[in-house]
Amino acid sequence: MTTNAVEIELNSRELMGKKVGRLRRAGIVPVHLYGPGMEPRALQCNASQLIRVLARAGGATPIHITIQGEPGNHLAFAREIQWDPKRDDLLHVDLLAADVSRPVTAQVPIVLIGESAGARTVSGTVMHQLRTVDIQALPLEMPSEIELDISVMEEPDSVIRVSDLLIPENATLLSDVEELVVRIELPRVEVEVEVEEGLEEGEEGAGADDGGAAEASEE
Repeated sequence: MTTNAVEIELNSRELMGKKVGRLRRAGIVPVHLYGPGMEPRALQCNASQLIRVLARAGGATPIHITIQGEPGNHLAFAREIQWDPKRDDLLHVDLLAADVSRPVTAQVPIVLIGESAGARTVSGTVMHQLRTVDIQALPLEMPSEIELDISVMEEPDSVIRVSDLLIPENATLLSDVEELVVRIELPRVEVEVEVEEGLEEGEEGAGADDGGAAEASEE
């Protein structure tokens, strides 16, 4: 699935360093836009708006950026995204500007579709082990996701590797083709150990005899 770029308008940022704490308290997130052939830009954006755009774009969908009061626009990908680990607030975003005529590399998510007959027949669990692959493509031709139909997994021992993924013709796969993407985990079988009643009674009787012998010895 080829990407459709999302759009966002950013504002120039004047507060730097520790002073950006004022912005965050006001619900504004510092943004750093950088890339080949351009001067890095200190920008900012409303937190809720930026979070919505990042949720749509992920790391593989290009973002069309306009800067308020400036002509033209930039095409960029979300790169480093910092969150507050305690409050879960968005703290900072790095955006990498891209040239539409030059290939870029992105981690593209693998999305499972369908149902595995092999897992169903043994009440097994489909284990999604690899969730992204590295893809190289032109920015506007980068797939937003790679769909993987697991209905081909008809046997309990079926596996799917990176080499089995369907990659668009205009994109290049960079990940290890032997890496495991999906497998079926068989259900665990609990084995109960039953103790024969006769054996238990024999052990109890032996214990009683030993006790009697001990008492007789003490006398």
